[in-house]
Amino acid sequence: MIVDSSVGHFMRGFLCVWSFLCLCPLPAMAGELLQWSAHNVQILRGHDYKLSAEERQTIVTLEHASGWAFGDLFAFTDLTYPDGGDSDYYLEISPRLSLGKITGADLSFGPIKDVLISTTLEKGRELKPRYLYGGAVDLDLPGFRFFSANAYVRDDVALDGRTWQVTLAWQRPFTVGGVNFMAEGFSDFSGHEDTSHPNQLIVPRLLVDVGDLSGWKSDTLWAGIEYQYWHNKYGVNGMTESVPQMQVKLNL
Repeated sequence: MIVDSSVGHFMRGFLCVWSFLCLCPLPAMAGELLQWSAHNVQILRGHDYKLSAEERQTIVTLEHASGWAFGDLFAFTDLTYPDGGDSDYYLEISPRLSLGKITGADLSFGPIKDVLISTTLEKGRELKPRYLYGGAVDLDLPGFRFFSANAYVRDDVALDGRTWQVTLAWQRPFTVGGVNFMAEGFSDFSGHEDTSHPNQLIVPRLLVDVGDLSGWKSDTLWAGIEYQYWHNKYGVNGMTESVPQMQVKLNL
């Protein structure tokens, strides 16, 4: 138990330091270590959300991704504006340490491109922080810009004990009849933790390159549908959410 607790405290510290270095780098350090970065703003509109004060909501998502000489970082903030209700926020910060990058070794084999140490911090306005730590593999799959699989120990400090979580994320561009599309999304599969039941969140998106169609700029403005399926939402037994959402996405 002491070892398990020590690992948890170490991974929390690692997550905080990693996130700070990536989000607030010194200019000299950023110039040497930052390899790429991308940002986007998303607007989603849907209805029939479960366990919410208002069924109809508008969600603004601010998203960041960056690659570093020692790993990568993904972070987002959801700003939720229910019709007639109070606004809310939820954020995740997910720094990962690439074993291939820091050792200089080629860890690729088969479809696996890299092996990583993976962490995530989850926080909402009314939620105590949740810490996730474990390992990940990035896969090199034909046609995909990326496909990552992360396996975590999940620790919700508001609940007794810990559980597991598997998170998948993917993005695949494709063209049909000269029109550019993007299939992307993520899924979370979590186990039982204290009074929380196992739950599954699956969120695929299908977007069309509106910027290219309008003659403005390719891979900048996208629009389409995001579908959110959440079985046992928030770990509540039998609470299943099935919500299609209209989405507009602007790459900055």
